[in-house]
Amino acid sequence: MRRAAAVRVAAAATARGILLLALALGLSACGSGGSYQRGALYSTNYRTIAVAVFKNDTFQPKVGPELCDALVKSVESQTPWKVTGEATADTVLRGTITRVELQPLSKSRATGLVEEMAYKVTVNYEWIDMKSGKAIVERNGFQESAVFVASRPNNEVEDLGRFQAVQNLANDIVASMQADW
Repeated sequence: MRRAAAVRVAAAATARGILLLALALGLSACGSGGSYQRGALYSTNYRTIAVAVFKNDTFQPKVGPELCDALVKSVESQTPWKVTGEATADTVLRGTITRVELQPLSKSRATGLVEEMAYKVTVNYEWIDMKSGKAIVERNGFQESAVFVASRPNNEVEDLGRFQAVQNLANDIVASMQADW
């Protein structure tokens, strides 16, 4: 009986030791530059940004204004910066929509009609420091897409694919504006 109690006490002590060791290793990983980062994700050198309507080289007129609106909302919700007019902004984000395409992804075996489509939007953009006139971030051929189901029973409209692709693109552009670590 005493021996069984001693074994249980030893097992409990071993379990506590392992738990404390794991906790100590976990905490030391936080301070050693693992996935945890200190400081702001976005540069504190800037306080304001102007978001211009992207020039549109495609035959899809709705994409430009929708992208501008999505960018403004993403900047205001994900960054510390305020969106202002270009005359008073510390930085400006501008670009060109270079390509919009619909790509069939799958067809119905029964009818041969397209079931899933990808709505792809490609842009070139630059984020410019207004004081120096230099590009902070510049990307060409930046692409985002969204999938929608064009066939029955869902019968989603192309607008749904465009909306989601534009939202994804805006979020990715704003994410690319994070400070370099």
